[in-house]
Amino acid sequence: MDERIQKYEDKMKKTLSGFETELTTIRAGRANPHILDKITVDYYGVPTVLQQVANITVPEARMIQIQPWESSLIKAIEKAILTSDLGLNPSNDGKVIRLIFPELTEERRKELGKDVKKKGEGAKVAVRNIRRDANDAFKKLAKQDVSEDEIKELEEKIQKLTDKYVKEIDKAVEVKTKEIMTV
Repeated sequence: MDERIQKYEDKMKKTLSGFETELTTIRAGRANPHILDKITVDYYGVPTVLQQVANITVPEARMIQIQPWESSLIKAIEKAILTSDLGLNPSNDGKVIRLIFPELTEERRKELGKDVKKKGEGAKVAVRNIRRDANDAFKKLAKQDVSEDEIKELEEKIQKLTDKYVKEIDKAVEVKTKEIMTV
């Protein structure tokens, strides 16, 4: 593949993988430890990712159990979860914190579905912006003795890549929406 196109494809790949990672943090009714990926805890004055200070398990379909390696962190972890946008109430017994996932209401499912679509649109806009940047770069090549046919060919290739990644994003949105809507 042409290295002039490769760097733009790499950017599109990063956009897609970033979007897919973002989708894993959206809760779909069942317990998924990835929803805790963005949560940081104050660990001796340093904001630290939750996974680095506690053991996270899923003992049941609707429960996540967090066992801090130091019991002194329980309050800090609880506070971090309460201040996050997860909408979960942690309960602790002094040793472990449990997050119980309530059944999602129909309204909440629709809301999450809209949110997924919105994030998908954002990812598609990012991919299209990469295409625009590529096309601008290709137009500048005309000043460097690159033939119009070659530039047209590059633009067609970047359009095909754009279409491919937009389809992938649509597919990811569809899968996640289906997962959310499944009771």
